[in-house]
Amino acid sequence: MGSKRFVLALDQGTTSSRALIVDESGAVVATAQREFPQLFPRPGWVEHDPVEIWSSQIGSASEALASANLSSADLAAIGITNQRETTILWDRRTGEPIHNAIVWQDRRTADFCDSLIKDGHAERIAAKTGLYPDAYFSGSKIRWLLDNVAGARERAERGELCFGTVDSWLIWKLTDGAHHLTDVTNASRTMLFNLETLAWDDELLQLLGIPRSLLPEVVSSSGRCCETRGLLEGIPVAGIAGDQQAALFGQMCISPGMVKCTFGTGGFMLLHIGDKPVRSRHKLLTTVAWGIDGKVEYALEGSMLMAGAVVQWLRDGLEIIRSSAEVEELASSVPDSGGVMLVPAFSGLGAPHWDQYARGTLLGMTRGTRRAHIARAALEGIALQAMEVLEAMQSDSGLKIAELRVDGGASANNLLMQMQADVLGVNVIRPQNLEATAMGAAYLAGLAVGYWPDRKSISQQWQVGRTFKPQISPEQREQRRAKWHKALQRALDWDEHA
Repeated sequence: MGSKRFVLALDQGTTSSRALIVDESGAVVATAQREFPQLFPRPGWVEHDPVEIWSSQIGSASEALASANLSSADLAAIGITNQRETTILWDRRTGEPIHNAIVWQDRRTADFCDSLIKDGHAERIAAKTGLYPDAYFSGSKIRWLLDNVAGARERAERGELCFGTVDSWLIWKLTDGAHHLTDVTNASRTMLFNLETLAWDDELLQLLGIPRSLLPEVVSSSGRCCETRGLLEGIPVAGIAGDQQAALFGQMCISPGMVKCTFGTGGFMLLHIGDKPVRSRHKLLTTVAWGIDGKVEYALEGSMLMAGAVVQWLRDGLEIIRSSAEVEELASSVPDSGGVMLVPAFSGLGAPHWDQYARGTLLGMTRGTRRAHIARAALEGIALQAMEVLEAMQSDSGLKIAELRVDGGASANNLLMQMQADVLGVNVIRPQNLEATAMGAAYLAGLAVGYWPDRKSISQQWQVGRTFKPQISPEQREQRRAKWHKALQRALDWDEHA
């Protein structure tokens, strides 16, 4: 590679922007991270300042390069991974955003999405996009901006505005406005992209009232799509993927039947299903895994709304632990949960229920219940949620799942990972390198420029850190499942609603 000795991964997340510099062995040689403000203009609304997103990302990249004493001349490629669905509109001529970014968590368009369902459009949208009408996805956010920012719709109709998810925004800024692009993974999260034709869908654009001129060109997840200008000059941008798809690639889940779960604030499980999209019968999402060498591969995705956030609740809500790390020791101090069950539906339930009226439910307490039992039940609740998603994936795909690869902050909890193996009945594998998301972006970029010759050479870098094997009998596993389903019935559809 001559002097081009490293790949730069830009990992633009919901609360911070990170940069990692990776060498040919897959080792991280430098890293930097910058947080940026979360904006909550009204209850249920979440926004980011796009200028803050950019400055935190370019700032962390510059910091990582400086700490490793490197310049852009040392970089073979840049890979980008990003918080998905977050929506930005900006002026095509000036590059100025017309409003704050509307973040994936934002619920302001929930009523509009409900109206799409009531009007009978849900089945058509799911058939085309693999998604269900929900405020989570970008399409309804674009519509809201066009309808609520003064003059936006008229400017969009005249071709003066650009829409982008965060990857598009970063590429626009990195290339000084020369390129308006997104990749197939991010496009597949907009509710506007047809999984069969792999193109923006005119019928959906019409349904949501979105002019086609707003939309970026769609490119592969791995491939030279442009070169940087400005502060980082002349580096190929060669890898782009939404954060969960990047983590799937970083975990080297590259064959049908391979599955990963990222245990962060929530939990995101993705199953590689091959080169054809599969419609879910269990309210899972069908999404693009990545596009490489002109070929697109697909995944089923199940989202759990609360994973690590359950432990944060034990700390900040119940105040029964002082730090998240304490939960493992506390939960390990009792042999079982003493009959206590916690359904972590604090903000409703995600896959495979999608019940926004479910609520967190604590059951089975007696006078002998102690905080250690509640802590243990909380961890079991996380594991049992993931069990349901994996079972739905096996049923939808017809694929036999041999193991679950895990990453994310809560995967460091050994007791939780053992519980996960026990209720799944398969091995849970935690790799040595937990930087799955950023590594996925780096690998997609490096693959495109020949930094790594092929997927096989990358797979050899993926190393097992620890394997958790099931330690309970099939009868015990069935008892836990039955009790979980009994507890779920108490939690579902709990909140009063019209």
